[in-house]
Amino acid sequence: MATRKAQDKTNTSRDDLMQFYRDMLLIRRFEEKAGQLYGMGLIGGFCHLYIGQEAVVVGLEAVAEEGDKRITTYRDHGHMLACGMDPDGVMAELTGREGGYSRGKGGSMHMFSKEKHFYGGHGIVGANVPLGAGLAFADKYLENNRVTFTYFGDGAANQGQVYETFNMAALWELPVVFVIENNQYAMGTSQKRSTSSPDIYTRGASFGIPGEAVDGMDVLAVRDAGAKAVAHCRSGKGPYILEIKTYRYRGHSMSDPAKYRTREEVQKIREEKDAIEHVRDLLLQGKHATEDDLKAIDKEIKEVVNASAEFAKESPEPELDELWTDIYADVVPQNA
Repeated sequence: MATRKAQDKTNTSRDDLMQFYRDMLLIRRFEEKAGQLYGMGLIGGFCHLYIGQEAVVVGLEAVAEEGDKRITTYRDHGHMLACGMDPDGVMAELTGREGGYSRGKGGSMHMFSKEKHFYGGHGIVGANVPLGAGLAFADKYLENNRVTFTYFGDGAANQGQVYETFNMAALWELPVVFVIENNQYAMGTSQKRSTSSPDIYTRGASFGIPGEAVDGMDVLAVRDAGAKAVAHCRSGKGPYILEIKTYRYRGHSMSDPAKYRTREEVQKIREEKDAIEHVRDLLLQGKHATEDDLKAIDKEIKEVVNASAEFAKESPEPELDELWTDIYADVVPQNA
Protein backbone atom coordinates (compact mmCIF):
# COMPACT_ATOMS: atom_id res chain seq x y z
CA MET A 1 0.00 0.00 0.00
CA ALA A 2 1.18 3.53 -0.77
CA THR A 3 2.05 5.36 2.43
CA ARG A 4 0.26 8.65 3.00
CA LYS A 5 2.04 11.62 4.50
CA ALA A 6 -1.01 13.49 5.81
CA GLN A 7 -1.66 13.00 9.52
CA ASP A 8 1.43 10.82 9.95
CA LYS A 9 2.92 13.28 12.42
CA THR A 10 0.51 13.18 15.30
CA ASN A 11 0.34 13.30 19.05
CA THR A 12 -1.99 10.32 19.02
CA SER A 13 -0.90 7.77 21.60
CA ARG A 14 -0.08 4.16 20.89
CA ASP A 15 -3.17 3.09 22.82
CA ASP A 16 -5.39 5.32 20.71
CA LEU A 17 -3.94 3.99 17.47
CA MET A 18 -4.35 0.41 18.66
CA GLN A 19 -7.96 1.09 19.63
CA PHE A 20 -8.71 2.69 16.26
CA TYR A 21 -7.17 -0.29 14.51
CA ARG A 22 -9.12 -2.76 16.62
CA ASP A 23 -12.46 -0.93 16.24
CA MET A 24 -12.19 -0.50 12.47
CA LEU A 25 -11.06 -4.09 12.01
CA LEU A 26 -14.02 -5.36 14.05
CA ILE A 27 -16.42 -3.53 11.74
CA ARG A 28 -14.73 -4.83 8.60
CA ARG A 29 -14.52 -8.45 9.72
CA PHE A 30 -18.10 -8.31 11.00
CA GLU A 31 -19.36 -6.95 7.68
CA GLU A 32 -17.40 -9.54 5.74
CA LYS A 33 -19.05 -12.25 7.82
CA ALA A 34 -22.47 -10.66 7.35
CA GLY A 35 -21.89 -10.76 3.60
CA GLN A 36 -21.08 -14.48 3.86
CA LEU A 37 -24.23 -15.20 5.87
CA TYR A 38 -26.29 -13.25 3.35
CA GLY A 39 -24.85 -15.37 0.55
CA MET A 40 -25.81 -18.48 2.52
CA GLY A 41 -29.39 -17.28 2.82
CA LEU A 42 -29.20 -16.77 6.58
CA ILE A 43 -29.76 -13.00 6.25
CA GLY A 44 -32.78 -11.94 4.22
CA GLY A 45 -34.12 -8.67 2.89
CA PHE A 46 -31.82 -5.70 2.43
CA CYS A 47 -28.27 -5.68 3.75
CA HIS A 48 -26.02 -2.64 3.28
CA LEU A 49 -22.38 -3.18 4.24
CA TYR A 50 -20.05 -0.53 5.69
CA ILE A 51 -16.79 -1.91 4.28
CA GLY A 52 -14.46 0.97 3.42
CA GLN A 53 -16.20 3.60 5.54
CA GLU A 54 -15.00 2.41 8.96
CA ALA A 55 -12.93 5.50 9.78
CA VAL A 56 -16.00 7.76 9.77
CA VAL A 57 -17.87 6.33 12.71
CA VAL A 58 -14.77 5.20 14.63
CA GLY A 59 -13.25 8.67 14.41
CA LEU A 60 -16.42 10.36 15.62
CA GLU A 61 -17.09 7.90 18.43
CA ALA A 62 -13.62 8.82 19.72
CA VAL A 63 -14.93 12.30 20.60
CA ALA A 64 -18.36 11.24 21.87
CA GLU A 65 -19.17 11.34 25.58
CA GLU A 66 -21.52 9.26 27.70
CA GLY A 67 -25.09 10.28 26.91
CA ASP A 68 -24.39 11.59 23.41
CA LYS A 69 -26.79 10.19 20.85
CA ARG A 70 -26.44 8.80 17.36
CA ILE A 71 -28.93 8.11 14.59
CA THR A 72 -28.25 6.94 11.06
CA THR A 73 -29.64 5.42 7.89
CA TYR A 74 -29.74 1.82 6.67
CA ARG A 75 -25.95 1.35 6.41
CA ASP A 76 -25.84 1.05 10.17
CA HIS A 77 -23.98 -2.03 11.41
CA GLY A 78 -20.70 -0.14 11.79
CA HIS A 79 -22.34 2.55 13.90
CA MET A 80 -23.75 -0.06 16.25
CA LEU A 81 -20.43 -1.77 16.78
CA ALA A 82 -18.53 1.51 17.16
CA CYS A 83 -20.79 2.74 19.96
CA GLY A 84 -20.35 -0.49 21.88
CA MET A 85 -23.33 -2.62 20.95
CA ASP A 86 -22.73 -6.37 21.31
CA PRO A 87 -21.75 -8.13 18.04
CA ASP A 88 -23.82 -11.13 19.12
CA GLY A 89 -26.98 -9.08 19.36
CA VAL A 90 -26.31 -7.29 16.09
CA MET A 91 -25.65 -10.48 14.13
CA ALA A 92 -28.63 -12.23 15.68
CA GLU A 93 -30.84 -9.37 14.58
CA LEU A 94 -29.43 -9.50 11.05
CA THR A 95 -30.46 -13.15 10.88
CA GLY A 96 -33.91 -12.47 12.36
CA ARG A 97 -33.33 -14.33 15.62
CA GLU A 98 -34.77 -13.90 19.07
CA GLY A 99 -31.38 -12.92 20.50
CA GLY A 100 -31.21 -9.82 18.32
CA TYR A 101 -31.50 -6.24 19.50
CA SER A 102 -35.06 -5.98 18.15
CA ARG A 103 -35.83 -9.62 18.99
CA GLY A 104 -35.54 -10.60 15.36
CA LYS A 105 -38.23 -8.26 14.05
CA GLY A 106 -36.12 -5.36 12.81
CA GLY A 107 -33.41 -6.94 10.72
CA SER A 108 -30.55 -4.99 9.19
CA MET A 109 -32.22 -1.59 9.07
CA HIS A 110 -34.16 -1.35 12.33
CA MET A 111 -32.05 -1.91 15.41
CA PHE A 112 -31.97 0.27 18.48
CA SER A 113 -30.18 0.41 21.82
CA LYS A 114 -31.45 2.65 24.58
CA GLU A 115 -28.43 1.73 26.69
CA LYS A 116 -25.96 2.90 24.02
CA HIS A 117 -28.13 5.83 22.89
CA PHE A 118 -28.35 4.42 19.37
CA TYR A 119 -31.64 5.48 17.79
CA GLY A 120 -31.65 3.37 14.66
CA GLY A 121 -30.99 2.60 11.34
CA HIS A 122 -33.78 4.10 9.20
CA GLY A 123 -34.73 2.85 5.76
CA ILE A 124 -36.32 5.99 4.29
CA VAL A 125 -33.66 8.17 2.67
CA GLY A 126 -33.14 11.35 4.69
CA ALA A 127 -35.98 10.66 7.11
CA ASN A 128 -33.65 10.19 10.06
CA VAL A 129 -32.29 13.76 9.75
CA PRO A 130 -35.29 15.53 11.32
CA LEU A 131 -35.44 12.78 13.94
CA GLY A 132 -31.83 13.54 14.84
CA ALA A 133 -32.69 17.21 15.23
CA GLY A 134 -35.54 16.13 17.49
CA LEU A 135 -33.14 14.24 19.72
CA ALA A 136 -30.95 17.34 19.88
CA PHE A 137 -34.00 19.47 20.69
CA ALA A 138 -34.67 17.27 23.70
CA ASP A 139 -31.10 17.76 24.89
CA LYS A 140 -31.36 21.51 24.39
CA TYR A 141 -34.60 21.55 26.38
CA LEU A 142 -33.08 19.46 29.19
CA GLU A 143 -29.86 21.52 29.22
CA ASN A 144 -27.81 18.34 29.62
CA ASN A 145 -24.84 19.35 27.41
CA ARG A 146 -25.30 16.32 25.16
CA VAL A 147 -24.71 16.19 21.40
CA THR A 148 -26.47 14.17 18.70
CA PHE A 149 -24.58 12.74 15.71
CA THR A 150 -26.99 12.60 12.78
CA TYR A 151 -25.57 10.57 9.90
CA PHE A 152 -26.79 10.57 6.31
CA GLY A 153 -25.33 10.10 2.86
CA ASP A 154 -24.58 12.23 -0.18
CA GLY A 155 -27.79 10.99 -1.82
CA ALA A 156 -29.90 11.95 1.17
CA ALA A 157 -28.31 15.40 1.12
CA ASN A 158 -30.56 16.19 -1.86
CA GLN A 159 -33.75 15.52 0.09
CA GLY A 160 -35.94 18.47 1.00
CA GLN A 161 -36.47 17.53 4.65
CA VAL A 162 -32.73 17.88 5.22
CA TYR A 163 -32.92 21.62 4.53
CA GLU A 164 -36.08 22.09 6.56
CA THR A 165 -34.13 20.48 9.39
CA PHE A 166 -31.09 22.70 8.80
CA ASN A 167 -33.35 25.73 9.11
CA MET A 168 -34.98 24.66 12.37
CA ALA A 169 -31.71 23.45 13.89
CA ALA A 170 -30.10 26.81 13.15
CA LEU A 171 -33.08 28.79 14.47
CA TRP A 172 -33.10 26.85 17.73
CA GLU A 173 -29.31 26.48 17.95
CA LEU A 174 -29.60 22.73 18.44
CA PRO A 175 -26.54 20.70 19.53
CA VAL A 176 -26.46 18.42 16.50
CA VAL A 177 -23.57 17.40 14.27
CA PHE A 178 -24.89 16.67 10.79
CA VAL A 179 -22.55 14.01 9.38
CA ILE A 180 -22.68 13.59 5.62
CA GLU A 181 -21.06 10.25 4.84
CA ASN A 182 -20.20 11.07 1.25
CA ASN A 183 -19.21 7.75 -0.32
CA GLN A 184 -19.56 9.43 -3.74
CA TYR A 185 -22.17 7.15 -5.27
CA ALA A 186 -25.34 7.37 -3.15
CA MET A 187 -27.49 4.41 -4.26
CA GLY A 188 -25.61 4.09 -7.53
CA THR A 189 -25.24 7.51 -9.13
CA SER A 190 -21.99 9.46 -9.03
CA GLN A 191 -22.11 12.69 -7.05
CA LYS A 192 -20.87 14.49 -10.18
CA ARG A 193 -24.08 13.47 -11.99
CA SER A 194 -26.53 14.09 -9.15
CA THR A 195 -25.27 17.05 -7.16
CA SER A 196 -24.67 20.54 -8.51
CA SER A 197 -22.21 21.64 -5.83
CA PRO A 198 -18.97 19.68 -5.32
CA ASP A 199 -18.86 20.54 -1.60
CA ILE A 200 -22.13 19.51 0.02
CA TYR A 201 -21.24 20.96 3.43
CA THR A 202 -21.46 24.50 2.00
CA ARG A 203 -25.22 24.09 1.71
CA GLY A 204 -25.47 24.94 5.38
CA ALA A 205 -24.08 28.42 4.77
CA SER A 206 -27.46 29.93 3.87
CA PHE A 207 -28.71 28.86 7.30
CA GLY A 208 -25.62 30.13 9.09
CA ILE A 209 -24.40 26.61 9.85
CA PRO A 210 -20.61 26.23 9.68
CA GLY A 211 -19.07 23.10 8.24
CA GLU A 212 -16.08 21.52 6.59
CA ALA A 213 -14.99 18.67 4.36
CA VAL A 214 -12.93 15.89 5.93
CA ASP A 215 -10.85 13.00 4.58
CA GLY A 216 -13.02 10.09 5.62
CA MET A 217 -10.29 7.56 4.87
CA ASP A 218 -8.14 8.98 7.69
CA VAL A 219 -9.49 8.22 11.16
CA LEU A 220 -7.24 10.85 12.75
CA ALA A 221 -8.56 13.57 10.46
CA VAL A 222 -12.12 12.51 11.27
CA ARG A 223 -11.44 12.52 14.99
CA ASP A 224 -9.88 16.00 14.90
CA ALA A 225 -12.72 17.47 12.83
CA GLY A 226 -15.22 15.74 15.11
CA ALA A 227 -13.63 17.29 18.20
CA LYS A 228 -14.03 20.74 16.64
CA ALA A 229 -17.65 20.10 15.70
CA VAL A 230 -18.56 18.72 19.12
CA ALA A 231 -16.93 21.64 20.92
CA HIS A 232 -18.96 24.02 18.74
CA CYS A 233 -22.21 22.26 19.64
CA ARG A 234 -21.49 21.90 23.37
CA SER A 235 -20.66 25.59 23.63
CA GLY A 236 -24.21 26.49 22.61
CA LYS A 237 -23.39 27.74 19.12
CA GLY A 238 -25.84 25.45 17.38
CA PRO A 239 -25.37 22.81 14.66
CA TYR A 240 -22.28 21.94 12.66
CA ILE A 241 -21.90 20.06 9.36
CA LEU A 242 -19.16 17.55 8.60
CA GLU A 243 -18.98 16.27 5.05
CA ILE A 244 -16.80 13.22 5.45
CA LYS A 245 -15.56 12.07 2.07
CA THR A 246 -15.27 8.32 2.18
CA TYR A 247 -15.68 5.34 -0.14
CA ARG A 248 -17.57 2.08 0.07
CA TYR A 249 -15.93 -0.95 -1.48
CA ARG A 250 -19.09 -2.97 -1.96
CA GLY A 251 -22.24 -2.05 -3.85
CA HIS A 252 -25.05 -0.03 -2.32
CA SER A 253 -26.52 -3.24 -0.95
CA MET A 254 -25.75 -6.92 -1.32
CA SER A 255 -27.96 -7.03 -4.41
CA ASP A 256 -26.08 -4.22 -6.19
CA PRO A 257 -23.44 -5.34 -8.74
CA ALA A 258 -21.99 -1.77 -8.76
CA LYS A 259 -21.55 -1.62 -12.54
CA TYR A 260 -21.52 2.20 -12.40
CA ARG A 261 -17.81 2.17 -11.50
CA THR A 262 -14.79 0.14 -12.53
CA ARG A 263 -13.01 -2.54 -10.56
CA GLU A 264 -9.80 -0.61 -11.18
CA GLU A 265 -11.22 2.42 -9.39
CA VAL A 266 -12.17 0.41 -6.32
CA GLN A 267 -8.82 -1.37 -6.26
CA LYS A 268 -6.94 1.92 -6.49
CA ILE A 269 -8.75 3.26 -3.41
CA ARG A 270 -8.09 0.02 -1.53
CA GLU A 271 -4.39 0.18 -2.31
CA GLU A 272 -3.81 3.88 -1.75
CA LYS A 273 -6.41 5.11 0.73
CA ASP A 274 -7.62 2.26 2.91
CA ALA A 275 -8.29 3.60 6.42
CA ILE A 276 -7.30 0.44 8.28
CA GLU A 277 -4.07 0.05 6.36
CA HIS A 278 -3.24 3.68 7.13
CA VAL A 279 -3.39 3.07 10.88
CA ARG A 280 -1.56 -0.20 10.43
CA ASP A 281 1.27 1.70 8.71
CA LEU A 282 1.38 4.25 11.53
CA LEU A 283 1.66 1.49 14.13
CA LEU A 284 4.42 -0.32 12.28
CA GLN A 285 6.39 2.75 11.21
CA GLY A 286 6.20 4.23 14.70
CA LYS A 287 7.29 0.89 16.18
CA HIS A 288 4.13 0.85 18.29
CA ALA A 289 3.36 -2.71 17.20
CA THR A 290 4.88 -5.60 15.32
CA GLU A 291 3.42 -7.66 12.51
CA ASP A 292 2.81 -10.43 15.04
CA ASP A 293 0.94 -8.01 17.34
CA LEU A 294 -1.40 -7.02 14.54
CA LYS A 295 -1.89 -10.61 13.40
CA ALA A 296 -2.90 -11.47 16.97
CA ILE A 297 -5.49 -8.68 16.97
CA ASP A 298 -6.90 -9.89 13.66
CA LYS A 299 -7.13 -13.43 15.05
CA GLU A 300 -8.91 -12.18 18.15
CA ILE A 301 -11.36 -10.11 16.12
CA LYS A 302 -12.14 -13.03 13.82
CA GLU A 303 -12.91 -15.17 16.87
CA VAL A 304 -15.34 -12.53 18.16
CA VAL A 305 -17.05 -12.31 14.79
CA ASN A 306 -17.21 -16.08 14.31
CA ALA A 307 -18.71 -16.39 17.79
CA SER A 308 -21.36 -13.81 16.88
CA ALA A 309 -22.28 -15.85 13.80
CA GLU A 310 -22.57 -19.02 15.87
CA PHE A 311 -24.67 -17.20 18.47
CA ALA A 312 -26.99 -16.02 15.69
CA LYS A 313 -27.31 -19.48 14.18
CA GLU A 314 -28.09 -21.06 17.56
CA SER A 315 -30.54 -18.38 18.66
CA PRO A 316 -34.14 -19.48 17.96
CA GLU A 317 -36.48 -17.64 15.65
CA PRO A 318 -39.02 -15.44 17.45
CA GLU A 319 -42.24 -17.05 18.66
CA LEU A 320 -45.37 -16.11 16.75
CA ASP A 321 -46.64 -14.23 19.81
CA GLU A 322 -43.77 -11.80 19.29
CA LEU A 323 -45.75 -10.35 16.37
CA TRP A 324 -48.07 -8.70 18.89
CA THR A 325 -45.46 -7.07 21.12
CA ASP A 326 -44.32 -3.45 20.80
CA ILE A 327 -47.43 -2.52 18.82
CA TYR A 328 -49.11 0.70 19.84
CA ALA A 329 -52.66 1.38 18.61
CA ASP A 330 -55.99 2.66 19.82
CA VAL A 331 -58.44 -0.12 20.61
CA VAL A 332 -61.93 0.61 19.32
CA PRO A 333 -64.75 -1.15 21.23
CA GLN A 334 -66.75 -3.53 19.05
CA ASN A 335 -70.05 -1.83 19.93
CA ALA A 336 -68.75 1.68 19.11
